[in-house]
Amino acid sequence: MITLKSGEEIIRMRDAGRIAAIAREIGGEHVREGVTTAQIDREIKKCILSHGAKPSFLGYGGFPASACISVNEEIIHGIPSSNRVLKNGDIVKIDVGAYYKGYHGDCAATFAVGTVSEEAQRLIDVTKQSFFEGIAIISDGKRIGDIGHAIQSYVESNGFSVVREYIGHGIGKNLHEDPEVPNYGIAGHGQRIRSGMTIAIEPMVNVGDWRVRVLNDKWTVVTVDGKLSAHYENTVAVTDNGVLILTDPS
Repeated sequence: MITLKSGEEIIRMRDAGRIAAIAREIGGEHVREGVTTAQIDREIKKCILSHGAKPSFLGYGGFPASACISVNEEIIHGIPSSNRVLKNGDIVKIDVGAYYKGYHGDCAATFAVGTVSEEAQRLIDVTKQSFFEGIAIISDGKRIGDIGHAIQSYVESNGFSVVREYIGHGIGKNLHEDPEVPNYGIAGHGQRIRSGMTIAIEPMVNVGDWRVRVLNDKWTVVTVDGKLSAHYENTVAVTDNGVLILTDPS
């Protein structure tokens, strides 16, 4: 069941979203050669706690860290490790959630370590822009499938592929709520978009095959062909005046 949020609830979610976005920025600032993913995770946790919030992911379904940090062919749900040392040319996906005063904010971005390949940088740029292509179509009378169709069309026109097995979602008092928000789809299909919806839109884009597999740790999702993947996400609210990005650090 889709839970529509009141104006007051959206304000509270904006507070949670701002904390998540600040933590995402802090994580990105620590993405550099020689740093471990565990070090980045510690900085993110410290940031979230300093704002009086809790990491949404820590312990969620048994996840052992405060952020999902996925490198190169890892798409999502990478477990931070003191053994994973970043090197020049890596691309790093940081996915962060913050729980504050009863509501969650969820966001992600892909960061480059030093100098990356032209293909890697284009992947990062296309993935981020695909999110904005998706929210650009949101208006009264549109449907969830219109969001996915816009993302998929933009990604594929740039020669990349969209992950199918993992998708965006509703968010609020729970980290994952209805509706499901695929990053692919058919225009004019799916749930009708309504004012008061709060959703996390999160394109996951691969250089090669869109198919994925899960590693033996039961968490880390990687591309089947070992090629690069990027991820970008924001929590947004649909309002009578348009779309509001809740995971904005400002």
